[in-house]
Amino acid sequence: MRTITANLTSKYEIKNSKFITILIKIDNNFNLKRTLNQIKEEYPKATHYCYCYRTINLQKSSDDGEPSGTAGIPMLNVLIKEDLINILAVVVRYFGGIKLGAGGLVRAYTTSLTTALKMANLCTLEEGYIVRISTDYSMQKELDYLLKNIEIINKDYGSNITYDIAISKNKLNLLNNYSYKIMKEDWIIKK
Repeated sequence: MRTITANLTSKYEIKNSKFITILIKIDNNFNLKRTLNQIKEEYPKATHYCYCYRTINLQKSSDDGEPSGTAGIPMLNVLIKEDLINILAVVVRYFGGIKLGAGGLVRAYTTSLTTALKMANLCTLEEGYIVRISTDYSMQKELDYLLKNIEIINKDYGSNITYDIAISKNKLNLLNNYSYKIMKEDWIIKK
């Protein structure tokens, strides 16, 4: 599976209609309503705000008033075909006065999304965990060396040193000599 590394916006125009695609990195906890409201404030005079999103556990799409099946589902199919997750894709349409027909709408929305994806930096994800390791100060150098190629999300200095790390399933065995707690299952960016 893959995802985008950063949010981006792109524009596509056909027969005087303008399509603005906004790609947003998300996870299962994102707030769709708030995000759509922010986009509607930024593009207040648009005629449609079609979207799709896909996370590891959820996927949804909306035609937002376009004929049924001409925007949201074709966009979602692009994400599925490209094996992309943790992305919200919103295509804002400004109607240009010329009707595109059902086939034309499907092509316009999918082209708008694929054009944006071509501009995006993509990264591979692999299944992993967010893990918490707590150790005494005498083990810090050894643990820092062990974790040199692993993403350290947080490091807290208290009576012990506590590391929160993002580690792939296939590297979890590196921690066998340490006491750790799996905080949550996640998808980890493969570097």
